[in-house]
Amino acid sequence: MQTAPPPRHHMALMIWLSVFPTLTVLELLFHSWLTKLPMVVQTLLLSAAVVLTVVYVLMPRLQKIRGRLLSRESRGA
Repeated sequence: MQTAPPPRHHMALMIWLSVFPTLTVLELLFHSWLTKLPMVVQTLLLSAAVVLTVVYVLMPRLQKIRGRLLSRESRGA
C-alpha cells in the first residue's frame, strides 16, 4: 500500500529542519578551508554536500519520524 505524499507545508518544514542545521554545521567545520576557494567553488561544494546529506541521510529519517508521529496520532484519536 502506497501512502499519499506529505502536504507541502510538512515537506517545507522537514526540508528546512534538515537544510539549516546541515548548512550551519558544514560551514562551521569547513569555513577556513572554503574561504581559500573562489565563491562559486565554495557554493558548489557546500551545496553538493548539503543536498547529498539531506536527500540520502536526513529526509528518510525525518519521513520515518513523521510517519510514526502520524500513526501514533491516528491511533490515539
